[in-house]
Amino acid sequence: MRRFTMLAACLGLGLAFALPPEPAGARERRETAAQRGVAGPQAKPQRGHASFYAERFHGKRMANGKRFHRNSASAASRTLPLGTRARVRNLENGRTAVVTIEDRGPFKRGRVLDVSPRVATQLGMREQGTAMVEIVPLGGRQDPG
Repeated sequence: MRRFTMLAACLGLGLAFALPPEPAGARERRETAAQRGVAGPQAKPQRGHASFYAERFHGKRMANGKRFHRNSASAASRTLPLGTRARVRNLENGRTAVVTIEDRGPFKRGRVLDVSPRVATQLGMREQGTAMVEIVPLGGRQDPG
């Protein structure tokens, strides 16, 4: 039994030294575009109804761990990675705003995006509460946390 243990240890050490070391930063390079929040050729515009956060969510924690502020350019998406910047265009009036995806949601059926009240005002959707929008992911990403 002792010979077997010694043989296994020597074999394990031999394999460990026989394999080339992984270059520094190799794990970071393996991240996919979706994990990095970078819009690549596969990042297609989305269309659907958007709504905005109620005032009661001001100060509550979002999915990225930060607190929601009603005057921020925050948005919630179920599909876009946290930290992704996106251009949102109101298809009813043509107004646009750039948001950062910082939360998950909306959880109401038929909605694709929740935006902060400030962004809702920019998009001209405060009065009606919802609007048909187009969401185009942008190339950059802000730190999600």
